[in-house]
Amino acid sequence: MKHYKFITQSEEETKNFAKQLATKCQEKDIIVLTGNLGSGKTKFTEGFLSHYGLENEISSPTFTIINEYASKEISVYHFDVYRLEDSSEFYEIGGEEYFNKGICIIEWGELIQDALPSQYTQITFEKDNTKDNTRILNINTNCERLENYFENIKY
Repeated sequence: MKHYKFITQSEEETKNFAKQLATKCQEKDIIVLTGNLGSGKTKFTEGFLSHYGLENEISSPTFTIINEYASKEISVYHFDVYRLEDSSEFYEIGGEEYFNKGICIIEWGELIQDALPSQYTQITFEKDNTKDNTRILNINTNCERLENYFENIKY
């Protein structure tokens, strides 16, 4: 897995970062978002969906576990697995079946680590304690196409 680090200075920059990443994602890509509450995971997802014109449809899937967003191009499956006890509950809802359908964004994905396929991209969000809106995005990926993208962006 390769590691990359990016810093965003505002919610808007976080959303733009995600929107740009969405231009490189394809069916079967899995993006795992980790980080404390309020660290930027949902804003990232909002930005990602904006690439497909779906940003106004976003709602937190906390109580439904998964929301499906369909654009003309692709379906995006937004999971929030915070309330699951473990990966067995993820399997019970058929979560792994989505991995081959569209793009999956999984908030709190570290909770179902053992259910994830071998190839995915994990973004860990950290707040900068000295600047309210600054976020540090630590990215680990083993997807060669996205590795090339992260190596070549200037953010």
